[in-house]
Amino acid sequence: MIHGSVEKRPMGSILNCQLQSKGGTVPISNKKIKGYTFLSEMYEDDYFPNFLVDKIKAILVELCESIESQNPTSSSELLSLTHASTERINELEEEFEENDSELETAAREDMAESFEFIVRSYGFSDVDIEDVIATREW
Repeated sequence: MIHGSVEKRPMGSILNCQLQSKGGTVPISNKKIKGYTFLSEMYEDDYFPNFLVDKIKAILVELCESIESQNPTSSSELLSLTHASTERINELEEEFEENDSELETAAREDMAESFEFIVRSYGFSDVDIEDVIATREW
């Protein structure tokens, strides 16, 4: 049983999504990313509260923003960004548990798929997904 009310709403892409960042509102410019639906499996599964999935999605969108603003040119520069995002997702585990959920197999696969889509969309085709999310605790 999930605590509190969990609104189920249609999931969507980040098309026209804008994110409040320290520097203001920054639109994502990568067309592949703008048309992508992040975490679709998690949004479709009542086991994962939407408000927590939204937090993961925000981290992924912020990763895209960081990639676009910092323009990493090497795998190590990219991995620095993906590891920071992965560690932020790690910090949500307790909140998932408090809401009778957890970042288990289905969540891991869905998040890994989103990370992979992101790095491939920004031209890093040679980076191993396990390296991308190496700091994960999920």
